[in-house]
Amino acid sequence: MPNLRSLAATALAVICLAASSVASATPPRLPQPVAEPQLAVGPQYDTTHVYVAPEDFDRFTDSLVATFGGDKSQQGVFQVTPTSSKTMSQLVFTPVGTISVFGFKTPVPYPFGSERTGYLVTDIDAAVKSARRHHADVTVATFPDPIGRDAIITWAGGVSMQLYWHNQAPNYDSLQTVPENRVYVSPERADALIHDFVAFSHGKVVSDDRKAPGVEIGRPGDTYRCVRIDSGFGKMTVLATDGHLPWPFGREVTGYEVTNLADTLQKAKAAGVTVLVPPFTSDKREAALVQFPGGYIAEIHAVAQ
Repeated sequence: MPNLRSLAATALAVICLAASSVASATPPRLPQPVAEPQLAVGPQYDTTHVYVAPEDFDRFTDSLVATFGGDKSQQGVFQVTPTSSKTMSQLVFTPVGTISVFGFKTPVPYPFGSERTGYLVTDIDAAVKSARRHHADVTVATFPDPIGRDAIITWAGGVSMQLYWHNQAPNYDSLQTVPENRVYVSPERADALIHDFVAFSHGKVVSDDRKAPGVEIGRPGDTYRCVRIDSGFGKMTVLATDGHLPWPFGREVTGYEVTNLADTLQKAKAAGVTVLVPPFTSDKREAALVQFPGGYIAEIHAVAQ
């Protein structure tokens, strides 16, 4: 007669085997990836932020239009920060990029002035959440301004930018050429910045030159890493350097593409713009660095003929 303990043990083994088979047939549920929203509206809505003294305001905006063409929005005085302040404010629309100009009549609240650009987004709350998911630090939480809502975020390497949204969708003309946001970071932080910003912006790396000519950062004979990114927000050029930069390299926030560099520089000089770095040729383009009245430094380039 079979041992009762033996029968019970056999039955238990069969039950466990059956349960194991069912479990192996049903794969474990994995967390679903978050659907990333398309946040960019267009590069004509992505503005370089320029802070100038009120007494230099009109001279600066006039020199931009004289150099690049275009026109200006109506000038006004507003509070554009979440704490008490007053600033002159105006948009300059040029065929090669849009510039937001601020002339504060009060002290500038921290950390305003550190943000290099303002990017219009389709949804400010979704944009801030996405930035956080991609390791950006929200240095100024979302706040209302006179025509919408804003936030300031900071990426790896200390790259700060504003995200903004309007109550009424703006309608700007398309650009003739798309400017590049020129970002200087250390080699140690470049990969994190590139990875996170590309994921956030739905962008792509167009080129990654680890031996780019040093003449592009004022150091002929040396090399550095230059990464170019395209996205719905426009262009970004990441310059990964050791920080040994001769002035004014690293101070230029934006690079503007023009049809003819010599003609543009002639117009610029007539408008009171100073050429800080004379034209040089590299990476199939001719470039120069200039300083506008009020102190704003920019790179201007054209496709080399």
